[in-house]
Amino acid sequence: MSDSSKTPFLDKIQGPSDLQNIASEDLPTLAEEIRETLINSLSNTGGHLGPNLGVVELSIAMHRVFHSPEDKFLFDVSHQGYVHKMLTGRAKEIGTIRQYEGLNGFLLRSESEHDCYGAGHAGTAVSAALGMCSGRDLKGEKNHVVAVAGDAAFTCGPTLEALNNIAATTKRCIIVLNDNEWSIDKNVGALAQYFNTLQTHPAYNGIRERAAELVEKVAGPSARKFVHKVERNAKNMLLPNVLFEKFGLRYYGPIDGHDLPSLIKSLEHLKEKDEPVILHIITEKGRGYQPALDKPGKFHGLGPYNVEDGSTSSGAPTFSELFGRAITDFAKKDEKITAITAAMPGGTKLETFKAELKERYFDVGIAEEHAALFACGHASEGLKPFLAIYSTFMQRAYDMIIHDMALQNLPVRLCMDRGGLSGDDGPTHHGLFDIGYLRHVPGLVHMQPKDEDEFIDMLWTMVNYEDGPIAIRYPRGNGPGTPIKEQAQLLTIGEAEVLQEGSDVCLIPLGTMMELALETKDTLEAQGYSVTLINPRWIKPLDARTITTQAARAKVVCTFEDHVLFNGFGLSIIELLHDAVVHTPVERIGWPDEFIEHGKPEILREKHGITSANAIDKILPHLSGN
Repeated sequence: MSDSSKTPFLDKIQGPSDLQNIASEDLPTLAEEIRETLINSLSNTGGHLGPNLGVVELSIAMHRVFHSPEDKFLFDVSHQGYVHKMLTGRAKEIGTIRQYEGLNGFLLRSESEHDCYGAGHAGTAVSAALGMCSGRDLKGEKNHVVAVAGDAAFTCGPTLEALNNIAATTKRCIIVLNDNEWSIDKNVGALAQYFNTLQTHPAYNGIRERAAELVEKVAGPSARKFVHKVERNAKNMLLPNVLFEKFGLRYYGPIDGHDLPSLIKSLEHLKEKDEPVILHIITEKGRGYQPALDKPGKFHGLGPYNVEDGSTSSGAPTFSELFGRAITDFAKKDEKITAITAAMPGGTKLETFKAELKERYFDVGIAEEHAALFACGHASEGLKPFLAIYSTFMQRAYDMIIHDMALQNLPVRLCMDRGGLSGDDGPTHHGLFDIGYLRHVPGLVHMQPKDEDEFIDMLWTMVNYEDGPIAIRYPRGNGPGTPIKEQAQLLTIGEAEVLQEGSDVCLIPLGTMMELALETKDTLEAQGYSVTLINPRWIKPLDARTITTQAARAKVVCTFEDHVLFNGFGLSIIELLHDAVVHTPVERIGWPDEFIEHGKPEILREKHGITSANAIDKILPHLSGN
């Protein structure tokens, strides 16, 4: 090793071409440097540590063999793209990841020419890669397209739909199946068991060579042309229905995903193939950091942590934690309650339900459409399904909400975690669209609580609601800290809460935007204005009588929502007042018609005017007569 090796290898990489200048024997050292950098940097910013520790060698091998950006790399979900970012000139910026104006926590086309395809939801990489391969073929180009997808992504409908089309669409496509038995939590279902069988079957590894030897012994060297057919038959005898080759992909593996020489050799071999191929690699989520190995679910994605032991700070219960506990307690008293999630027991905190009522807990894998239909089946059988999915992921089940839940009037309970800004995770995870895509669905009830106590009351109301689909949105993180009553109370559907009556301004904050409205109220009252404050509770149905009566008394109405303004809650108030021929002007505080970047919520709210100061600026002109 030369004297220049005293400089960390990672510091020498300003772009992927620099990787070619590092000797093969030094690549493991580079891998160690990358892991150390990730562990230390993410302890300050938080992020997807476990998944990225698992793909260090794979990312190095891909950039060693292929040439980005000419060759295209797609990472399913792309939360495991941190190493790719580091190898494409962004290593010095890794400490800014998920921070405002820093690197995005997922791949982003606008961030780098090496990020050919952005993502944040599962199941997109194989379909998009196939589209790129088709486009390349149509243009007569020769570059490579490599899609990296975890085994959990193969539970997604789009992935299977793409596999169904791949052999008929292109001759050259490389798929890497990154198999670590985990998505966010432990993988479930038949496909997960199938992959595990491929990993552990003692006869499968190296079967290609043994099949060839068998043919030579039986029929001599001239029978070599039959090797491929015999190979497939031999595998089918050992493992019936070898999935990928039934789809027309040549399967290779499984191989050790942390063995750099084997990875490089395999990828070099596959890039010469004139047929769609899949390379099955076995990796270890959290490799190189014991706390992440011990708790892979926790270290899939987390906030800042202590490097020494992986501990994180704990505070008041989050809305997610309150949800998990409340639904479990309710279910202990009501045997009809079931809990359904799409590979997110940790994120939605249904892990509590799973631990205490496992027989009524269902994780369907990363398959939101199936989860919604499965919940409809439960409801049709007289059960009370609670379907817990992030607001941003519920978008994927939209047709099922309309066609299967609402049209059939089935009482599925939609629990939409992360309703509102999701901060550091950025635009792929902000839950800023669910009011817009649900409020026009006939017969669907939708609500949002102002605090923790009202949240439990709303969940209890959902337990007892049987007249059709009902949804609740609640934010990431904590509420204002309101104590919870010992006994939950039923709420009247469509009945708002008037907290204070006034004559000048009518403030209508939705959910936890109440804090912002209270600040606005105090400022207005200090200036001598009389303020009405309404907690609407219900997005649909609105309390038309209360809102129109109070609005008609005021000189101006101001709504607050953690949602985009287009087709949002504030617009529903405008429509309501228009139809009631109430001419009081309405000002709205909410997110603009654009995808909101990542960053701390307080920074983003200040930038985009989700502030009391902006509300005052909008309200005062109506009071001064200007």
